Amino acid sequence: MFRTIQRQLKSILDFGVSLIALAVLLPLFAIVAVAIKIDDGGPVFFRQQRLGGGAKPFSIWKFRSMVVDADEQLLCNDGMPSGNRITRVGSIIRRLSIDELPQLINVVRGEVSFVGPRAVLPSHWQRYDDFQRRRFEVRPGITGLAQVNGRNTLPWTRRLELDVQYVDHFSLVLDLLIILKTFYVVIRGDGFVADRNPLDVDDLPKSASQQASE
Repeated sequence: MFRTIQRQLKSILDFGVSLIALAVLLPLFAIVAVAIKIDDGGPVFFRQQRLGGGAKPFSIWKFRSMVVDADEQLLCNDGMPSGNRITRVGSIIRRLSIDELPQLINVVRGEVSFVGPRAVLPSHWQRYDDFQRRRFEVRPGITGLAQVNGRNTLPWTRRLELDVQYVDHFSLVLDLLIILKTFYVVIRGDGFVADRNPLDVDDLPKSASQQASE
């Protein structure tokens, strides 16, 4: 019962705080939007299909930090970038995690929480086992337990373990600790990786489609 009350309070706090944050950060949003547009003239925002709570798909919002044809620059065999895909402005906003701020829109819409497992691509679902799929019992988060304990340098299996650990031990106190640690991690740059690094961290079983393409 107490956990249920905390989850309800978490939803209320997510909605209220995200509305206030959007209003306060509006000048920053404008500055970043102009900088992105001046940099290469491409779209300001990046939208992509992700899986949310209950594995329901939704469109995530971010500031675009990569070149417009970034996906086309991935090598077919292992998903590694074939060149530098990060724009000049993108390198700054990714380093400071400013590119994540438009997810406040998703928080207002009830698709994302401030704290939770990272929202993943739909293609990841078939690569998870039943234990790992428990991460979808809660809404994804802008930050989370995995993000403050290694970020993008963690093997995927370890990230999923931390995601399920968060599900099992959720509390508002834990959320507050994760948020505070997030500021520390971002300032120090711990676990920051500019672009994809699947060869270093992807230790999940390959999907049927991946095996078929080999």
